[in-house]
Amino acid sequence: MNYELLRDFCISRGIDIRFDEPMSMHTSLKIGGPADIALFPDEPFLPELIKILAKEKIPCIGIGGGTNILVKDRGIEGAVIFTSKMNNIKSQQSAVSSRQSDEEFIFVQSGCSLKKVINLCIEHGLSGMEGLAGIPGSMGGAIAGNAGSFGCEIKDVVKSVNLLMPDGSIKELSASDMSFQYRSANIPSDSIILSAVLSLKKDEPFEIKKRVTEFINEKKSKQPVSKASAGCVFKNHKDTAAGKLIDDAGCKGMRIGHIEVSAMHANFFVNAGNGTCDDFLRLMDIVSNKVKEKFGIILEPEIRILGR
Repeated sequence: MNYELLRDFCISRGIDIRFDEPMSMHTSLKIGGPADIALFPDEPFLPELIKILAKEKIPCIGIGGGTNILVKDRGIEGAVIFTSKMNNIKSQQSAVSSRQSDEEFIFVQSGCSLKKVINLCIEHGLSGMEGLAGIPGSMGGAIAGNAGSFGCEIKDVVKSVNLLMPDGSIKELSASDMSFQYRSANIPSDSIILSAVLSLKKDEPFEIKKRVTEFINEKKSKQPVSKASAGCVFKNHKDTAAGKLIDDAGCKGMRIGHIEVSAMHANFFVNAGNGTCDDFLRLMDIVSNKVKEKFGIILEPEIRILGR
């Protein structure tokens, strides 16, 4: 495929463009073959960039922090647009006077890490995201997957989202438009999340920090946060945690190649060395089959699988 037009556009706009970029360098699992093209644009260039990709018939996908995804060993066809340069946060004036309401709005670009957003919330005394503390990755990925923990989900604070559509237009969706469900949101698969407006409540900074610290410490005690993983592999089943089902099926510690079921939390698969996507998928199949045989329950993947 001829990438000359795309290359010339990126060079003229100062956009970092790379070819055959190993996705293992950009995923929390440290797994993934090469992306044909890797793009690292600033938001103002994205609409025109998307139009060029469409004109050249180059498929594309947006990726934030690279968590909760498993990239296949043969890599990704077409272009991967990384949102890492889209990481600004700013406060927005509420329609209601701050003297009349404790609600505050902040504008967050999709490439901003959840950690950065939560740190800002602590600094400015904004509550509502404490339960998401310790979740890695970006705001865009958190919204697309309705990230959640400790009874808190990103849907609880999202007011609206701006999307970049395939034709280069920008579309705003309200929270109700997105029909958030468990670990999913009704967002067009061919769109890219640009930014979101979050609705938060005023609170004392030291109280927010206290809650954040408690949640992070609990995660550290129960999850392999220091090891290469993609977070939870399977969605929880109704009222039963997937990790408990996997553990009770005798899968904790099971290993295929360099991929193993974490001894700390059975719904986390960790890359203990030079793991491959094929090994990861084989382990997923074995674990899900064992859970099905023992409990008659079919586990649904929470991790997003990408690539050829």
